[in-house]
Amino acid sequence: MSNRHLARALTLQSLYEWDFHRGEQGAPEILERNIEEFAPELDEKEFASKLVTGVMEKLEEIDATITQFAPDWPLPKITTVDRNVLRIGTYELKYDNEIPSKVAINEAIELAKTFGGESSGKFVNGVLGAVYRDQLAKGLEKEVDKEKKEKKEDEAEKKDVTAEPAPEVP
Repeated sequence: MSNRHLARALTLQSLYEWDFHRGEQGAPEILERNIEEFAPELDEKEFASKLVTGVMEKLEEIDATITQFAPDWPLPKITTVDRNVLRIGTYELKYDNEIPSKVAINEAIELAKTFGGESSGKFVNGVLGAVYRDQLAKGLEKEVDKEKKEKKEDEAEKKDVTAEPAPEVP
């Protein structure tokens, strides 16, 4: 398991506990305790902390986005695991400009499959896919996504230029 994936898993577990206990204790404090107890050697403590803090700071906007893109599922009816996976994924998609959108979606799907129910991965994929498409439709493509796309196009162009010509057929 990569360090960032582990950081996301610890973030999910901390947000789950915070949500389950209705915010009786702060999510950053829960995360700190979980890291100390379960992953004291984690290299990505700062990344996990940034995720928890970001989700908490943007919680109202994130929940409104989830509600918009999962209209058949009122937020309290979404399982606690799925709700918090969606919060992490939505935060990374909309507010973390360093994480490529496809990475954010894939990581959320993996968390949902690992910690959620049988259909959690599909549900998370559907909601976050809709959020992503909406972002693109509004012209809100992340710089990191644009850079990746340009890099792929450049590599494809280089392959075309450096490819050996096909042998002539007699």
